[in-house]
Amino acid sequence: MLAGRMAASAASWAGLSLARPLVMGILNVTPDSFSDGGSHAAPHAAIAAGSRLLAEGADILDIGGESTRPGAIPVTPAQEQARILPVIRALAAQGAVISADTRNAATMAAALDAGAAIINDISALTHDAAALPLVAARGCKVVLMHARGTPATMNDRAVYDDVAGDVLAELLAARDRALAGGVRAENIALDPGFGFAKRGAQNVALLRATARFVATGHPVLIGLSRKQFLGALSGEAEPAKRDPASLAAGLFALGLGAHIVRVHDVAGTVQAFHVWRILNARYDG
Repeated sequence: MLAGRMAASAASWAGLSLARPLVMGILNVTPDSFSDGGSHAAPHAAIAAGSRLLAEGADILDIGGESTRPGAIPVTPAQEQARILPVIRALAAQGAVISADTRNAATMAAALDAGAAIINDISALTHDAAALPLVAARGCKVVLMHARGTPATMNDRAVYDDVAGDVLAELLAARDRALAGGVRAENIALDPGFGFAKRGAQNVALLRATARFVATGHPVLIGLSRKQFLGALSGEAEPAKRDPASLAAGLFALGLGAHIVRVHDVAGTVQAFHVWRILNARYDG
């Protein structure tokens, strides 16, 4: 870790107060995402869905045009941009805080130009050599997620001595590369990367270690909505029916200090988080 470069615990991020947990709504503009592929593949359908998520209380919309589920087929940056840019422009015009879920530098630049405020990169700025200098130059917020390999190979890389310790060390190494490349510490959020080169019980162990990631001082994003390991825990084979399991896991993460939870079910999550805050004496009116 770079000496003296650890972030202080942030009070806000991307213009949003962290006094309460933030809900990031998932908007996949793809034909093949694992849970909702094809539901919002057309721009008009994605824009309508994004408007609905905002009305339900989403603080951030995470818009992606490339499925990164295990075994997914990559798309070109041009295909990715054709899918997401009209959606970003329309929803940014509605006042939404937009996160662009991409690992391609050209798409990052185009998304920021279209109104995105956050880059959410599953490769932690390593997939594309131009990504780190771009994010540093733009001064935007960035989510660094832990993963190993590619969507085609990640399941073969899920070998750890200590999953939480190893993931934290690798994610902090990515954070330090970003800092060395000019990204400001206060712009960085961290995502342990559930389901990305983690299998079964590894995800459970990682979730139980959420407080270790919170201790870095960076906002911590938890993305576990409808993931396969929750299907195994709940006995629910169909991803779209795993929202109750996702909600239980998200509330568990909040109890350990997580700041942002990335979800498909925004309405249910907003309602549950509101009650959770009241019951934990964290309600601010």
